[in-house]
Amino acid sequence: MTQVNHRCAVLGKPIAHSLSPVLHNAAYRALGLDDWRYDRHEVGEEDLDGFLKGLDPTWAGLSLTMPLKKTIQPYGEPSNLWARELKVANTAVFDWSGNDGSGEPKPQVRLYNTDVVGIQLAFDHATRAAGIHTDDDRQGLALVIGNGNTASSAVAACTMMPEIGHITVAARHPDKNPALKPLAEKFLRRSNALNVIALDDDAALLDAFSKASVVVSTIPGRAADPVASLLAEASAAAKPTDGARLLDVVYDPRPTALMHAWRERGGLAIGGEEMLLYQALIQVLLMTGIWDGDPPSDADSRLQNTTVDDDHVEIAMRQALEEVL
Repeated sequence: MTQVNHRCAVLGKPIAHSLSPVLHNAAYRALGLDDWRYDRHEVGEEDLDGFLKGLDPTWAGLSLTMPLKKTIQPYGEPSNLWARELKVANTAVFDWSGNDGSGEPKPQVRLYNTDVVGIQLAFDHATRAAGIHTDDDRQGLALVIGNGNTASSAVAACTMMPEIGHITVAARHPDKNPALKPLAEKFLRRSNALNVIALDDDAALLDAFSKASVVVSTIPGRAADPVASLLAEASAAAKPTDGARLLDVVYDPRPTALMHAWRERGGLAIGGEEMLLYQALIQVLLMTGIWDGDPPSDADSRLQNTTVDDDHVEIAMRQALEEVL
């Protein structure tokens, strides 16, 4: 049996459903990293401190899922734009080379948010594959369904898309997460860059669907099924614009009812497995040290210009994910 010299894992509660081990271990095999292993551990907010104190220098990094994306903040230094701006990190990378003077090994912890770039890259990949041309004129509308933590990442990703100049958020509780508006205004550099509508306002929602260049549904499970039914039953006036793309962050069921309704009306629908793949790919590149940082503004160009080995990693991860879905 190969000795494990480098360990990584995903933490969260619950965690049994996580597909991260499938993706990361496929990447290690593609890279020939035989002494790397990636596991999952059920760790709640009250358990995180003890877990981190029990790590040794074989540990290279962690993926964080709910409820730990904010809990991890005091333990490390935000090291990319969105970890700093959103104060949410799904990735911790350990550097054990320093010494804090205590005599005990203690890592420097760099925190990253790869969810934002995962959404951005999912759209970039699908847009290129479909041969869709976008105008970099900041005139397009993005519709984000939901206003929880994932919606924050979705709004951030939309501000990175050069065709998007305005964002509409549709939510059950419109007053929740007031930070979305200043976030959009800061990065789109205009006042009133974001407005919020009620998810049950059918007329406003269908109007947003009909005008949106980009749609991101961030609500869990089958919660978007009523939206899918509304879209399916709508008149031709609610048909997506040419080249309109929808990402549903859910990947079970696959495709979701919302994706099916969108495709039936002529739009391009992207499954949540694409976001899952790309956020994990960036994590692998960071944790293994292939990348020394994650500037979201050029992540897509960096991936397009990667070596053959890196391209092979993405292919291997995609194949592994397809096998388990």
